Amino acid sequence: MGSSAQVVAPIVAVVGATAAGKTSLSLDLAEALGGEIINTDAMQVYRGMDIGTAKLPVAERRGIPHHLLDLLDIAEPASVADFQGLARETIATLRAAGKTPVLVGGSALYTRAILDRFEFPGTSDEVRERLEKELETAGEKALHDRLRALDPVAAGRIEIDNGRRVVRALEVIELTGQPFSARLPEQVYHDPASIQIGVDISREALDVRIRQRVAEMFEAGFVDEVARLLEEGLGRSRTAAKAIGYQEVAAHLAGEMTLPEAMERTAIKTRQFARRQDAWFRKDPRVVWVSYDDPARLEKAVAAVREVVS
Repeated sequence: MGSSAQVVAPIVAVVGATAAGKTSLSLDLAEALGGEIINTDAMQVYRGMDIGTAKLPVAERRGIPHHLLDLLDIAEPASVADFQGLARETIATLRAAGKTPVLVGGSALYTRAILDRFEFPGTSDEVRERLEKELETAGEKALHDRLRALDPVAAGRIEIDNGRRVVRALEVIELTGQPFSARLPEQVYHDPASIQIGVDISREALDVRIRQRVAEMFEAGFVDEVARLLEEGLGRSRTAAKAIGYQEVAAHLAGEMTLPEAMERTAIKTRQFARRQDAWFRKDPRVVWVSYDDPARLEKAVAAVREVVS
């Protein structure tokens, strides 16, 4: 007497540049596949960071459950390792219930940490505290220069102003005696029933959408959001305070730049971030790309997902 194996739900990640249209495709896929959304945006985990992170309002979620949003208070540090554990636990729960997890968000490292084989090295409070004090006294550039001398590959992937990641890279190098870049995720899925769907968009079209998104953010009350978060401790946060737009609006509120300057700087930094996101995912040959304006993009994405579990 034969038996049929139960079909395991795939793990689907919608990837690509910010403002390319990942959110709408993720909702379409969740509806088509009987799935739920898992956030992979490092800043959407913060309560109150809504407008500046383009967090989808509840009324626009089509009744689809969303997971791993609004987990932390603004002053709490976010950890990729902690997020990996939460996300994989959520994925397992959804799949056990026969639901397809659909990952979406702008943080490429978070997505890769969930999808790929990625083990985190240990930590040392003593080493980290020493490096954080050096960051405060010597400055971001000095520590980034040190990282560049020790591990140019990692330095090339970490921005100078991302002091927290620079400190983490130097900590890992000191603890392991190996380059931090050697610890980045392998391009091997943690679970073979995984697929990445990339939203393909031209640079020109993306630039228009980014400028429009920034204008809409400010019209929607972004300045008031930042002012409120500063009162709640945004300036003391090691991670949230580095978010694009929040830095610029905080500088405006401090009298360091005009509102039009803050808007322009936000648009410029968002474009630069989008270029880095796109470059990151273009290097991954496993990504299946669909055009942002293709009327058949959902059908093509669903067909690619079906192949994974067929």
